[in-house]
Amino acid sequence: MDNYILSELLLIIGFIISLCAQLYITTSYNKYKKIENSKNLSGFEVARRILDRNKLKDIYITEVKGNLTDHYDPSRKVVRLSSEVFHGTTIASVSVAAHEVGHAIQDNTGYKFMRFRSSIYPIVNLSSYGGYFAILLGIIFQAIDLIWIGIALEVIVLLFQLVTLPVEFNASKRAKEELKKIQLINQDELEDVSAMLYAAALTYVASVITTILQILRLIVLYGGRRRD
Repeated sequence: MDNYILSELLLIIGFIISLCAQLYITTSYNKYKKIENSKNLSGFEVARRILDRNKLKDIYITEVKGNLTDHYDPSRKVVRLSSEVFHGTTIASVSVAAHEVGHAIQDNTGYKFMRFRSSIYPIVNLSSYGGYFAILLGIIFQAIDLIWIGIALEVIVLLFQLVTLPVEFNASKRAKEELKKIQLINQDELEDVSAMLYAAALTYVASVITTILQILRLIVLYGGRRRD
């Protein structure tokens, strides 16, 4: 197969995988944000109860704008929940809130993958922008060595994404365990929470696959030129 055709095929496959993952999480979120939880608890209340149970009263919960902008900030020790999750009393709100608190528990217990991810985050930020910049300059000036430097920097981004996988899956596992222990949801709802969190986890898997395909595409396009 011609290298150009193969590279375009890899590009298309990556796009399809990303699109499918995004559609899946969006569909799942839209489904479970319409189902009220039996305890009528908001995302804020769920997050606060789990944090208090784990003796993390010093961690604050704040409301942020946007859709699915929820995250845990380890530097400031703050769980940030989107307005819909913060105030919502749905299965989706419970799932997302518990998941983000799962990250706070990881931080508190010194979960090794989270610590490693946090330590390399500044490097990854530079690698992400630097990689694309190096590749762009390499293409413009036909500097193959510069393109390979860009590819190497993108591999660092891939490493970060790979480390993110166990962090996200573990946070979801902790979320379900906490929800069950405190009896914030019933057994039927636990299955819905699992489905919601599984859909979210797939977006991270899709990101890893897409990055691998992007790196392979660059190698296919420019790998042979180094020998010329």
